[in-house]
Amino acid sequence: MKKLENIEYDALLSSFKELLKQNGLKFTIQREAILKTLYSNNSHFTPDTLYLLIREKYPDLNVGIATIYRTLNILEDADIATSISFGSHGKKFELGNKPHHDHMICKKCGQIIEFEDKSIEQRQEKIAKSEGFKLTGHLMQLYGVCSGCQKK
Repeated sequence: MKKLENIEYDALLSSFKELLKQNGLKFTIQREAILKTLYSNNSHFTPDTLYLLIREKYPDLNVGIATIYRTLNILEDADIATSISFGSHGKKFELGNKPHHDHMICKKCGQIIEFEDKSIEQRQEKIAKSEGFKLTGHLMQLYGVCSGCQKK
């Protein structure tokens, strides 16, 4: 299994290098650290939390918060990363190569719970078809209060 993960990362890294080259940007160790951190953590990150994690994981690496923001925008524009907007509280990013899933977002603590539901997916397809609409993708975000915050 480890070998498969390396192949997937190597392919992702190769795509990222090509993307940077096409946009006239340099490939740097800092940008790779951002990609690798997103790849190795199954979580959602604000640019600030990603910055802190990278500084902790790579203490000798000089990476600026502006590099984090720019790189995340590049990754998002190329659909390598996706984001969830929290309005005035900014965005949280995750790697975009995961299988399709939807999100429940706690309005109190910001926790993001990923879920998959085939019946919801089938219903959306049926609705689109009944309206003569060709569905090419969607983003579902449900907002509420998580069980932990309900107990407080």
